[in-house]
Amino acid sequence: MSWRERKHEETYSDQEVEARLKAELPNWYLEKGWIRRKYKTSGWKSTLMIVNTVGHLAEAAFHHPDLTVSYAFVIVKLVNHAAKGITNKDFELAKKIEEVVMWQPGLDQNSSLEGTPDDPRFKYIKYD
Repeated sequence: MSWRERKHEETYSDQEVEARLKAELPNWYLEKGWIRRKYKTSGWKSTLMIVNTVGHLAEAAFHHPDLTVSYAFVIVKLVNHAAKGITNKDFELAKKIEEVVMWQPGLDQNSSLEGTPDDPRFKYIKYD
């Protein structure tokens, strides 16, 4: 699906946000004006790994989400405060976060990276 060109800070309507999330980021949802995603982890160390990953990506993008951090989950919330709504910045950062956090190299047959072993001692994130 292709989305029409938008000005740098132009916001999407709620209906447009929901349609785009469904098409591009199905594990994200719109709630109270923010796009959100909950990442479940296996514990505090794993949660901190997710927080640091999101922090690095957000700082590199210079677009900063709100985070809710607990023992076994992280909730990422994105909105463009300056534009007072959801913009392309939010979708682009959400896609990058999703790509990096949910990366499973063991699923790629052409990769020499094995990925995390299927053993509870090594699990850190609960993949969808």
